[in-house]
Amino acid sequence: MQRIVSISFGEIALKGLNRSYFVKKLLGQIKYSIKGLGEPKVYRDQGKIYVVTDDENIDQIVEKLKKIFGIVYISPGYRVEKDMEKMIEKAIESIKQTVEHKEVRTFKVQVKRADKRFPIKSMDVAREIGAAILRELKVLKVDVNNPDLLVKVDIRDYCYIYTDKIRGYGGLPVGTNGKALLLLSGGIDSPVAGFMIAKRGVSINAVHFHSYPFTSERAEEKVKKLASLLAEYCGKMKLYSVNILPIQREINEKCPEDEMTIISRRFMMRIAERIAEKEGIDALITGESLGQVASQTIKSLNVTNSVVKRPVFRPLIGMDKVEITEIAMDIGTYETSILPYEDCCTVFLPKHPVTRPKLEDIEKSEEALDIESLVEDAIEKMEIIEISSQENVE
Repeated sequence: MQRIVSISFGEIALKGLNRSYFVKKLLGQIKYSIKGLGEPKVYRDQGKIYVVTDDENIDQIVEKLKKIFGIVYISPGYRVEKDMEKMIEKAIESIKQTVEHKEVRTFKVQVKRADKRFPIKSMDVAREIGAAILRELKVLKVDVNNPDLLVKVDIRDYCYIYTDKIRGYGGLPVGTNGKALLLLSGGIDSPVAGFMIAKRGVSINAVHFHSYPFTSERAEEKVKKLASLLAEYCGKMKLYSVNILPIQREINEKCPEDEMTIISRRFMMRIAERIAEKEGIDALITGESLGQVASQTIKSLNVTNSVVKRPVFRPLIGMDKVEITEIAMDIGTYETSILPYEDCCTVFLPKHPVTRPKLEDIEKSEEALDIESLVEDAIEKMEIIEISSQENVE
C-alpha cells in the first residue's frame, strides 16, 4: 500500500493524434516540479498520470501540482493491491482521516472498474466497502444522492482509493504553444496577464522598464520577486531589465507634456518587439484593461499598437479591477504587487494625459526624437536576469 496522487488532464485529452506530445510535456513538468520531494515515481496509466510518494511529502507534492497548467484535478489517496480485504482496510483508513478535519455525516462509495478482469462487479464492490464503513463508523449514514463525502474506488492495474478531489488550473502545459514576452510592471495587472497567457501553454519571458535612480532598487527587487512568483507556474524565465529614463528625459524635453505617457508607452512596445525579434519570441503580452487609465482607451491602444507588428495579447482587456485582483490574490502575486514602491510610469507623469490621441499628432511629436538611437541604446544597456521559482528573491 502506497500513497498516491492521481492527476487528471482535461483539454489535453481532446488533442487527438497530438495528445502524446502534450502528455509527454506534462509528464516532464511534473517530474521537474516535484524532484527533491522524497523519491516520487511518476507514471501514466489509461488516461491518467500517477505520482507514487509517501506520507511525509504528499502535501508538498499536491501544492506543486496545483501550479502546473494542463492538470484539471488532483486526487491524493492510496494505491493497494486488488484484494477486497486491503481495499476495505484502506477505504476505512481514508475516511477516518477525512472525518478528523471535516464534518462528515453521510457518504457514498463510487466504484469504477476499468479492469474488467477483476471478478467482483462495481456495484458489489461498492456495497461491500460501504457495509464495512458503516460497521466501523456507526455515526455515518449512506446518502447516494447528496453525500458529504464521496469515497472513490478506481480499479485498474492497481486499486486507487480517494476521498478528496482538488481542482487544478487546467489549460495546456507550458511550452506547447509558442513563446511570448510579458511587459511586467510592479502592479497588480501584468503578472495576472502573464499567468493567463502561460495557462494557454505559452512560454513566458518578461521585460521590465525602470527609471533608476528616479525609481529605487527596491522597486526593481519587487519586480524580480513577481517574476519569481510567476515562474512557479511558467517555469524558468529571462527578465530583461531596461532603464527607460534617458528616453523619458528626451520625451519630457522635446514633446508635449500631455503626450508623455503615450509616447513612453510606444517606446516600451518598440523595445519589447526588438527583444522579441532577437530572442525568437512570437508575441507580446500586456496587462491592459480597457478604460482603466489614459493609455488604455481604445484610441490609445490603437496608437500604441501601431509601432509593433507582432500580436499583442491583452487577456485582461474586458476585466475590471475587482476581477483582476481576485486572480492576483489566488495566484499569490497580490501581496507583492501592492508594495508601495514607485515605477517608471510615475516619472514625468503629466497632469492631464491625452486620452484620445491622434496617430498623426503623436508621430509628428516623435519627429523631434532620434527613435532608433534611443531604442538601440536602451537595449544595449539592458540587464538580463535568469529567474526561477527556486530563487528566494526578497
